[in-house]
Amino acid sequence: MIIKKRYKIARRLGAPVFEKTQTQKFALRSENKTFSKKKPKAKSDYGIGLMEKQKARYSYGITSKQFTNYVNKATEKKGNSAQLLVTLLESRFDNVALRAGFATTRQAARQMTCHGHLTINGKIVTIPSYQVKVGDVISIREGSKKKGLFANLDERLKIVKIPAWLKLNFEKKEIVIDGLPQVANSELLFSPGAVLEFYSR
Repeated sequence: MIIKKRYKIARRLGAPVFEKTQTQKFALRSENKTFSKKKPKAKSDYGIGLMEKQKARYSYGITSKQFTNYVNKATEKKGNSAQLLVTLLESRFDNVALRAGFATTRQAARQMTCHGHLTINGKIVTIPSYQVKVGDVISIREGSKKKGLFANLDERLKIVKIPAWLKLNFEKKEIVIDGLPQVANSELLFSPGAVLEFYSR
């Protein structure tokens, strides 16, 4: 998904939904702009829900249609729909590549998966939206290990904060899906509950 004017979108949403906006410089600029403008009008419930939806889909780099499909899947299953939605989004192949530290940006993670640089259980998978499962092993394809995408990987893996549901084998450069994604609401840039309320209207 090609996205232009990322700074403008992030400021409008009030959240650093892109890697390039997750900096102290961006935060200070946004804060200064907030203070320099008049007090914004209160948003309607619809407006708030729409904004939360936009935060979510930009956070994961997916289209509105794709995001709607995830919402439909989450609400069709039994259980906590909000948690199911987050699980579906976090279980995307490209998202796991990013969370594991193999990629530094979501765009790079998308490129890795699309171009077949990563494997799942020894097989090349080129679908970024592929849903990984507990027990799956994600590795770097042997012929891709010397690619520029993986430059400085050792140093990166030593400092990256990997989620508890992923298990890293540093020597083999493999990631095992050790459980279902568990993400606290405080760690998300959007409110899953508000998103579901928006779609239930």
